[in-house]
Amino acid sequence: MSTIDNNFGVGNVAAPLDEINQYQLGRYISSNEAVWRILSFPIHERHPTVIHLAVHLENGQRVYFTADNVRARALVPPATTLTAFYSLCQDDLFAKTLLYSEVPKFYTWNASTKKFQRRKQGKAVEGHTNLYSSDALGRLYTVHPNNTECFYLRLLLINIRGPISFQDLRTVNGQLCATYRQAGQELNLLENDAHWDTALADASNTARPQQIRTLFAIILTTCFPSNPKDLWEKYKDYMSEDILHRLCAANQNPDIQFTPNVYNEALILIEDICLTIANKALVQLGMPASNRPANNLFDRDLKRETHYDSDELGTFVRTNLLQLILEQRIAYDRIMSAITEQSGELFFIDAPGGTGKTFLLSLILATIRSQNNIALAIA
Repeated sequence: MSTIDNNFGVGNVAAPLDEINQYQLGRYISSNEAVWRILSFPIHERHPTVIHLAVHLENGQRVYFTADNVRARALVPPATTLTAFYSLCQDDLFAKTLLYSEVPKFYTWNASTKKFQRRKQGKAVEGHTNLYSSDALGRLYTVHPNNTECFYLRLLLINIRGPISFQDLRTVNGQLCATYRQAGQELNLLENDAHWDTALADASNTARPQQIRTLFAIILTTCFPSNPKDLWEKYKDYMSEDILHRLCAANQNPDIQFTPNVYNEALILIEDICLTIANKALVQLGMPASNRPANNLFDRDLKRETHYDSDELGTFVRTNLLQLILEQRIAYDRIMSAITEQSGELFFIDAPGGTGKTFLLSLILATIRSQNNIALAIA
């Protein structure tokens, strides 16, 4: 006995594949479903209603514009659910008692007017006239901790009731905080740094200063401590001991003490590690900025890429160019021709593992550098 499976077949692989036609031929619609669709009844039940709530920094909402309305949109950008929530809290006393995520339960979002309006039907709210509630849910968009200020703004929105503006959201006990992160700290919304404190304390007893700096940089870039400045102040001596020791040896003076310059050098070394791990400066990670020229920070990667021996690379190219097989040589010549002619082409090199892709790319880059040519970005 043999069976035929319509999901598989043998045919001309070069023939065009019509997936839509295959789907329609293989699909079965019963009489019940056909009538249901003809009468335009809903196919899926959606309950309860879920309203997506925007999360963005001040003047950070997405704006769509054309050449005709660009000026008007720039002067008066359209409201979002977040800015509409602020306006609602200014005009509606009941809204002042709500969290951002609770608003859809009592108000509907009018997409055309970009405003929240009180629900006109549902369960009456005791003690309030003309106010009704539903089982609608409000869901704030997720924000990754790497987007630090927006992440902490979202944290405040799910804990503070009735803010009337971005400034009001980061005002704590009458004081306007410089950042949303600081406001979260003042409100004790952030977890303590006991784990990172213990880790740095253990490292300070056994590890070298360079290792402690590396550990601290990893904590800054991947663990998002609540108050990194306090951790730095507590362990900065341990992170700077090798720098102080070097200065004492160079000046033949064992009485030299820690100075701001010593700490600043340690901060620069920590920032270099943070840039390597996450491409972020210390000020982006809640730390004090290191004192060095801005060009040293922004040109760091460029200087690293231009620090090479052209003669040594030229020898590498001459030695290995003859080892290329035919297919590699074709790719090499084509790419180098595009570089020489500055035609701005894009190339994608793909082959099984172990066939020499890395060797070919290394040879191409070595050729470019040895000839002091333009840089090539390969995606």
